[in-house]
Amino acid sequence: MDWTGILLGALGLALGGVLKGATGAGAPILAVPLLAMLYDVPLAVAIFTLPNLMSNLWQGWRFRRHQLSGSLTWGFALAGAAGAAVGSAMLVGLPSSLLLLGVAGVVFLYIGFRLLHPDWALNMALAARLAPPAGFLGGILQGAVGVSAPVSITFLNATRMGREAFIATISVFFVAMSLVQIPLLAVWGVLTPTRALLSAAAILPLVAAMPLGAWLARRLTKQVFDRLILGILALIAAKLVVEALI
Repeated sequence: MDWTGILLGALGLALGGVLKGATGAGAPILAVPLLAMLYDVPLAVAIFTLPNLMSNLWQGWRFRRHQLSGSLTWGFALAGAAGAAVGSAMLVGLPSSLLLLGVAGVVFLYIGFRLLHPDWALNMALAARLAPPAGFLGGILQGAVGVSAPVSITFLNATRMGREAFIATISVFFVAMSLVQIPLLAVWGVLTPTRALLSAAAILPLVAAMPLGAWLARRLTKQVFDRLILGILALIAAKLVVEALI
């Protein structure tokens, strides 16, 4: 048994939990690239399915009273579910090296947008109209490479909604995608019974680390925390590129 890989995978999930506890989202952007670096993209996406579903079910219920716009939330979530179906088919059909580069690419896009457009804002009326196409594209990324953040988090952050409303909205989005992604990956042989057990076990380090993220969020300035996360992401994405090209 590869205990080093298991420990590093648990660390990746825990780091994702720290980020989710601090911001309410973003766990895949840390956990999935690290798992993909250790193993491969299909395994990384499969292992993260149940932690993603369970953590977002809990957060969605906890913050359910903070929804700002039903049309935005459900247009975003249902389109994300449709996109996740398309992305899951891409996950099954594309070669591993291309998927690794895809994960690295979306991480670099996320970093670049955050650095170049930190103050970009979107009014709620326009956001409601843009929610379905943004959700669909985010769903494709989530299904194909397990990381929707370059679209989903950037889109919702641009509305400048409060933390509670942000968590309520993006949790519904992730739950909707998970409910489509999990059965499709099971039917297509990506989420095998063994991987489902690993995915269930992966819930523990992610959830256990979420209180630490909440604690850090209260003590670090937003700018410091953002720069720390972006630095970690850049290192992981660069490593994925090397892995894909070797």
